Amino acid sequence: SGVRSNEDMAERQTARQTVELGDVQRTLFFPLAARARETRKKRPLLRDLKAVEIVESVDFELAPIAPGPTALVVTLRTLIMDWWVRQFLAGHPGGTVIELGTGLNTRFERTDNGTAHWIDLDLPDTIELRRRFFADTERRQMLAASLLDEDWLPAAEQRPGPYFFVADGVLAYLREEDVTGMLARIAGRFPGAMIAFDTVTRASTGQELKMAAKRDVAPWQWACDDPRSLERLGLRLIESVPVTRPPAGLRAELPARYRYLLPLGDPIFGKRGLSLNLFQAG
Repeated sequence: SGVRSNEDMAERQTARQTVELGDVQRTLFFPLAARARETRKKRPLLRDLKAVEIVESVDFELAPIAPGPTALVVTLRTLIMDWWVRQFLAGHPGGTVIELGTGLNTRFERTDNGTAHWIDLDLPDTIELRRRFFADTERRQMLAASLLDEDWLPAAEQRPGPYFFVADGVLAYLREEDVTGMLARIAGRFPGAMIAFDTVTRASTGQELKMAAKRDVAPWQWACDDPRSLERLGLRLIESVPVTRPPAGLRAELPARYRYLLPLGDPIFGKRGLSLNLFQAG
């Protein structure tokens, strides 16, 4: 057993030496670390044992990703996105969810109903890393492609509809013309599909630029002060909420301390200018 233990340790150390990602891709460790830290709490808002496993297996400096308001924002953003996915799958149990810029997300593990279909889409280096922790199945597929290209669209169309596209903490890192082009393509090719993503305001983007320079990470590029302005792309805004005001159904499920204290955080979290938005194509 001692030999096996040494071999296991050597394998883990080898794994921890091989993580190389681009600047934008490296931001995937922020939500991963937030979910792992939340899971380790005595009374967590969400449990993500897979995130804990991955954090313990990759060689990445997590010290700059400190607990605090930012980690709570990321956790609440995750909860809201999960809630919308669950609502979609409750009405369409055999539909398809497409994670755009999936990183090391574990939303499938948290929301799968046993019949849903799933696509995890990201750049080749991220998918290469992801394959160390996840495997394709009959219902779940990883795709190595840029969400800004069109070559992944036929693979999504081959999955059964209806469709739910979700981009969690991704689009702010892209240029405005790239974001709007991608959203317009989805709206045109998947009429009726649901699309969920977060937006940040121009004011908060200026603050984030300074923070990104200090932490040596990719800065935000795209800001959207009014999500309803995106309806010109062939979308219809269904719901838009700040992290301090989750959808009513989700808010009712939160522990009492969060239900009552979150609205009091508006002056703090409001400065971050983050909105969670649910659209329908067409």
